[in-house]
Order: sequence, then structure tokens, then C-alpha cells
Amino acid sequence: MTGDAATGASAGRRKRYYEAAARLRVPLGFLVLAVYAVFARPAPARVAAGGVIALAGIVLRAAAAGHLAKNQRLATSGPYAYTRNPLYLGSALAGLGFAIAGGRWWLALLLAVYLFAFFLPVVAEEEAYLATLFPEFQAYARIVPRFWPARGRVVPSSERFRWSLYWRNREYNALLAYLFGIGLLLWKMFAARG
Repeated sequence: MTGDAATGASAGRRKRYYEAAARLRVPLGFLVLAVYAVFARPAPARVAAGGVIALAGIVLRAAAAGHLAKNQRLATSGPYAYTRNPLYLGSALAGLGFAIAGGRWWLALLLAVYLFAFFLPVVAEEEAYLATLFPEFQAYARIVPRFWPARGRVVPSSERFRWSLYWRNREYNALLAYLFGIGLLLWKMFAARG
């Protein structure tokens, strides 16, 4: 196989994986949630620590959503000045927090596998799309890391958080999911005592 053919075959596999991940992400997410709801063993200290970490992820997602005008302009302000994917980083932090709160190591592993299996291909595909939509994306990507923020690597911007974008992006759903998850853990914790 020539280099171009191998590259094309690899791109085809990535595209098929992305399409499958996009199709299965939500139904398998509900399955992971059901497994978590049944098997989580919350305890006060774990719920407190995990709840704070998960809340930090939700706050990061909210801050990012207030800077994201999808398909209209490249988001480089707010959290996007430090990481190209603050929404996914926020989701990962929320997942880590709930993994801690759930009190089972294998639930943490299940959440990690879910995040890596479904978010990584989506991130790669979204970044490829952004590169075609916004010519300045490549320069931005050379400065700002994909996930974990690096000190000193920031894109200056005068854009401010906009509540209208937060609401348009329906980021309140992440807050509602967080509140539901914490409520479920508290209910399980107190039901186990009764």
C-alpha cells in the first residue's frame, strides 16, 4: 500500500469510528449512568470531595459555553484561551468527581473508558472541522493545548462571557445533570442508612 493509500485508509477508519462513536455516545451514556446509579456506594467524604471536583468541571463548562458562538467565530476567549476543548475538559473533571463520589474503582475505570472511547474521536473530528471552517484555527492550535492548559500558553482576547451564549448552547443541562447526580448519590447514601 502506498503512503497516500495508507493515509486514506487510516482517515476512513477514523471517520467510521467517529460516526459510530457519535451514534452510540448517548445510548451508551445512559447505560453507563444506569450502571453507576445501581452500583455507586457513596459516603459523605467521597460525595463532598467528588462533588467539589465535579462542580469545578460544570463551572468550567459554563464558562466555556458563554464564549462559544458555534460555527460563527472561532472561540479563543475565556477558557478557550487556555485549552482548545474546555467543554470536554470540564466533562472529564465532572466524570472524575462522580467517579470519586461513587466509591468504586471499577466505576471510575468505566467512566474513563467511556470518556476516552467517545470524546477523543469527537474532539479529533471537531478540530478537523474547525480547521476547514476557520483558517486561523491552525495558528491557534499551535499555541493552545488540546486539553490540559499549559502555563504561559494563552491567546489574548477582549471577548467577555455572554449569558446569551450560555443559554443558546443549553449549558444549563450540564448543571441539571450535576444536581441530579448529586441528588441520586445523597438519596443512595441516606437510603442505605435507613
